[in-house]
Amino acid sequence: MNQLIYDELNKLVDKAIKKDEVPVAALIVKEGKIIAKAYNKTNISNNVLDHAEIICINKASKRLHNWRLNDCELYVTLEPCSMCKEVIKKSRVGKVYYILNQNEYETESNPSYIKLVDNINIEGKLKQFFKDKR
Repeated sequence: MNQLIYDELNKLVDKAIKKDEVPVAALIVKEGKIIAKAYNKTNISNNVLDHAEIICINKASKRLHNWRLNDCELYVTLEPCSMCKEVIKKSRVGKVYYILNQNEYETESNPSYIKLVDNINIEGKLKQFFKDKR
């Protein structure tokens, strides 16, 4: 993963934290270019569906005029929840890259989900956010 993707995810994480949202950020990349980006907005919108991954998929689908995202990759800061995994599957995203496991004791068995090399900055922000909330 290139530095631009990490930088964009980091910016989105910071925006989410400033708005007291769970700092999950997502990017969709097609042919090496970022075509959609989002962060969680469930608290802002009071809508349980406003997860970063779903917002990002909606944006990418509109931009491409196609709900099928076969040739796209999704980069997300936190391993997607079960709801998002189902939406990702239905939208046919090719690969999913994530930084932090949803549950450190469970790992994704789907080969299209790839755990990225740890990014200390983003991982630290997420862990600190959850620690502060508990």
